Amino acid sequence: MEELREQSVAAFAEKLASSAPTPGGGGAAALTGALAAALCAMASRLTAGRKKYADRAEELSRIVCRTDELRQRLITLIDEDAENFAPLAAAYSLPKDDPQTAEALRCATLTACEAPMEMLRCSAAAVELLEEAETLCSPLLLSDVGCGASLARCAMECAAMNVRVNTRSLPEDPEANYLEEELSRLLETWLPRAEAVSASVMRRLQRP
Repeated sequence: MEELREQSVAAFAEKLASSAPTPGGGGAAALTGALAAALCAMASRLTAGRKKYADRAEELSRIVCRTDELRQRLITLIDEDAENFAPLAAAYSLPKDDPQTAEALRCATLTACEAPMEMLRCSAAAVELLEEAETLCSPLLLSDVGCGASLARCAMECAAMNVRVNTRSLPEDPEANYLEEELSRLLETWLPRAEAVSASVMRRLQRP
């Protein structure tokens, strides 16, 4: 079976729109985060390739290397998210009166949280790099950096929704509570920073 990440953009979008359970919001969040990282890498690469910015080449190369890693990781999470949903779907089909069902459902629910939590972490890491890119990249590439920041913000919010849709069914579970605490910290820290980058770029792009 072809992996989701190997499909064309059109095929992925069609699958997303279909009645198939995956890809869903998690896969879309991972792709959005990957696009954010890709835009950061592109803006940094193009700037580093210009003689005018030779003094920034080392810093820009570091950003490129890290954002390439994040992009690749987020792309793999598209399939990991789909794979991790399968045990949860199976657990929902178990007999309600089976004493092992509750624990099976708990484990499957926590497994389903793993990929979107990693998406959130990776997208947050991309925001820090986009902050740097805004100060280092050519003004001609500002719009790409701003778009990257907006996409990273969207990816974080979407990933968080895909964690919370699962953790809400485990209100007293220590592991679910730990995930919720980490999720809240990440959102509180990085959403405003992503929004600040996109807002700054929007101001800088306004006509004088």
